[in-house]
Amino acid sequence: MKNLLTLVILLLISNNAYSQDYSLDQLEKSPRHHEWVEVKDGDRTIHSFVVYPEVSHNALAVIVIHENRGLSDWVRSFADQVAAAGYIAIAPDLLSDFDQNHSRTTDFINSDAARDALYQLDPDRITKDLIAVQNYITTLPSADGRVVVSGFCWGGSQSFRFATNSEQLSAALVFYGSAPNDDEAIQQISAPVYGFYGGSDQRINATIPETAEMMNEYSKTYNYEIYDGAGHGYMRSGDDPAGSVENITARNQSWERIKDILSEI
Repeated sequence: MKNLLTLVILLLISNNAYSQDYSLDQLEKSPRHHEWVEVKDGDRTIHSFVVYPEVSHNALAVIVIHENRGLSDWVRSFADQVAAAGYIAIAPDLLSDFDQNHSRTTDFINSDAARDALYQLDPDRITKDLIAVQNYITTLPSADGRVVVSGFCWGGSQSFRFATNSEQLSAALVFYGSAPNDDEAIQQISAPVYGFYGGSDQRINATIPETAEMMNEYSKTYNYEIYDGAGHGYMRSGDDPAGSVENITARNQSWERIKDILSEI
């Protein structure tokens, strides 16, 4: 009996690592069309979550790159919020086809295991997967061919990095992620980069001056905002009704900025 109870507790912990009740509630109440798709990258399959806006015209698409714990319910809920603003959203699971026992994030026993696997990924594989996702989403019948990449934490760094590898982007939205420390890579950026940072996240913020200097040196557009009192991961924490006032405020202000940026593309 004791062993059974322990197993139940472990399963609950494992499930909670990937789900947030407030995110699931938002997804379940959404009137928008959600679907899982299989994006092909050679012999690999990238499981991706797509949300369509309720609009009467073809729309810009936004790639949403998850945090360092893999594709979570909150990331899917962010994709739904993007669609609510009038844009097609796709959130790829970059842990897809990790190995024979793990074909997606939820196959890992917990988010720590997913995180450890994520940091084993080959950067070139990540780039190829994102290009495949970009090609998929921009050629949908309801897409208008424009695409923006966005990402959070690890995904924020990947969105900045993807801007150095794709000439097809209309913009990159980097949420508390660092830039590639590579002059040659920075020179390849063609899209404007917009940074979103929490004021209480000095680990990342300490890198901003060097990033701004590099971007300026090569005449690249880099506009950023630092939100007072907000911590790392404030977009997710600020979606939680129980989140801090600072994170909720930063999240709300960031959403207004996101909508302004997307509307001007």
